[in-house]
Amino acid sequence: MNILSMFLVVSGLCLFEIISSIDNAIINAEVLSTMSARARRWFLIYGLLIAVFLIRALLPWFIVWVATPGLGPLEALTATFSDDPEVKGAVEKSAPVLLMGGGVFLVFLFVHWLFLEEKNYGLWGEPFFYSQGVWFYAVASIILVIVVWAAMAKNNMIAFGAVVGSTVFFITQGFKINAERAERSLLAGPSNMSDISKILYLEVIDATFSIDGVLGAFAFTLSIPLILIGNGLGAVVVRELTMRNIDRIKKYRYLKNGAMYSILFLGLIMVAESLGHEIPSWASPILTFAVVGYFFLKSKRAMIKSF
Repeated sequence: MNILSMFLVVSGLCLFEIISSIDNAIINAEVLSTMSARARRWFLIYGLLIAVFLIRALLPWFIVWVATPGLGPLEALTATFSDDPEVKGAVEKSAPVLLMGGGVFLVFLFVHWLFLEEKNYGLWGEPFFYSQGVWFYAVASIILVIVVWAAMAKNNMIAFGAVVGSTVFFITQGFKINAERAERSLLAGPSNMSDISKILYLEVIDATFSIDGVLGAFAFTLSIPLILIGNGLGAVVVRELTMRNIDRIKKYRYLKNGAMYSILFLGLIMVAESLGHEIPSWASPILTFAVVGYFFLKSKRAMIKSF
């Protein structure tokens, strides 16, 4: 991988981390408004270390290590840049299973948003799908059956990866629903929660929401150092938005749409690669920039019309 490719991957990772963390940043800002100045500084400064190193670095490293039994901890970290043919072979062998799991997770994430989540309608057809929310579980089940059937023709472990991806989705979705309920309860009136409890709550929420960005990162690269740099820079920007510009970000009403359509494309790329289709390395970052750029401009035009 040359320097230009690495720059493109890191830039795409950073942008994807930012847009996929918008909801997380809004929750953080709203809860932080109920805390003391000292507690806010602690979360925004020291909490960043937890967000970047314990979650966005250790989680992808752990996933690669578990998915590739033949590698040791250090080899899992540096596998992409290794000259050892055995290390590269182990990564190439395990990559389809990892990509399939992450791809199914992201596709389910998009379908859930399309059918069940309230949204600003950015494209034709979105109101129809939202009105048919009762069909989400049927559609998700059919998608899983089709993907597993296609994967079994390649390798049973790839099919198992699809099942794991769907399982992780439903587990994390349960955490998110509970987190949203807890947030509404916390902001509804006086709370008995201490600032320390609120900080711990925000760290748990951050860990839950970061799974989307971590799994999506594998559509860009399997290199843990590049994921750490890209997602880490994105996490820093999200913290900055949380402190200063969250109200302005809310005015860009279609950014969430851009995040979700990016998630769909990244998920499809991961599924396609896991089934043996070769996708250029530049496809994921270019698609992300194009989709987010479109919805950013659409949001900008909507802001101008509202004045």
